[in-house]
Amino acid sequence: MIRMETIFNIQTPAEFDSACLEVFRYQFENNRVYRSFCDLLYKHPSEVTTLEDIPFLPIQFFKSHDVLSSVAPIERIFTSSGTTGTLTSKHQVTNLSVYEESFRRAFSHFYGPIEDYVVLALLPSYLEREGSSLIYMVDDMIKQSQHPESGFYLDNLAELKDVLISLDTQGQKVLLIGVSFALLDLVEAYQFQLKNTIVMETGGMKGRRKELVRAELHAILQQGFGVSAIHSEYGMTELLSQAYSKGHGVFECPKWMGIITRDPEDALTILPKNKTGGINVIDLANINACAFIATQDLGKVLPDNQFEIIGRFDNSDIRGCNLMVL
Repeated sequence: MIRMETIFNIQTPAEFDSACLEVFRYQFENNRVYRSFCDLLYKHPSEVTTLEDIPFLPIQFFKSHDVLSSVAPIERIFTSSGTTGTLTSKHQVTNLSVYEESFRRAFSHFYGPIEDYVVLALLPSYLEREGSSLIYMVDDMIKQSQHPESGFYLDNLAELKDVLISLDTQGQKVLLIGVSFALLDLVEAYQFQLKNTIVMETGGMKGRRKELVRAELHAILQQGFGVSAIHSEYGMTELLSQAYSKGHGVFECPKWMGIITRDPEDALTILPKNKTGGINVIDLANINACAFIATQDLGKVLPDNQFEIIGRFDNSDIRGCNLMVL
């Protein structure tokens, strides 16, 4: 079995491809759900010689199956948010230290030491339920920052406004991380001219507001906070790694994570770069679940291995994935 230290120290595309094949072989042998899925597609490790040959498990399986590649005890179950009566995804995590290592290393790579920041979290919809992997990550960031001002804010926007302006004016680096609707609530109530603050949205209106296209959302937030760019975090319940955007909706992955796109009409056909298609995520930190996941997001991979998220499939559009789930 490949060591996590090897995964987290990947440096080159060749090392990434080699690790992908090794993790695929391991999960084929040890993940009953993924093995059955590969068998249905007649995909055996002996025939999988490149990254493009690896089958990607439709993300819906996390709603209906226990997707596990480990027999170790389950330390935490992360669950997705969902409307009443809908099935939610569950990610059974057997090693929380791998998740912690993944998000700590990724943030440090893109933004530097978390200790440099006061972390202000505006994530009400996530705080109001149990099982959020985002809350677990941000809570760890708050603790790791070791700043007494770091913390979660629910509906106390006036207090958050005062803290944010005070810290920014002092020249303190601040990370304000929030769900989209709550950040909009904040800038509708107050106006800012921030000089030392990174504003990072985690996406989603969570049914509280009309969904906006990213460019429109970011334009409103840029004006409201007085910043030149809005940062974004791309992650999900089913993953243990995150990609980050420092503006304009262009994301970059840590070295152990990758994105490829599939044909919306044929889920088994991989598209070239710059073509819009379904997002397939490779998350090698997810070794104890499944590292190869076909999401319901639409996007495209850019020439320098950055990527954009353009939208989501509606239920009528997930043709290939629906066929594979059935």
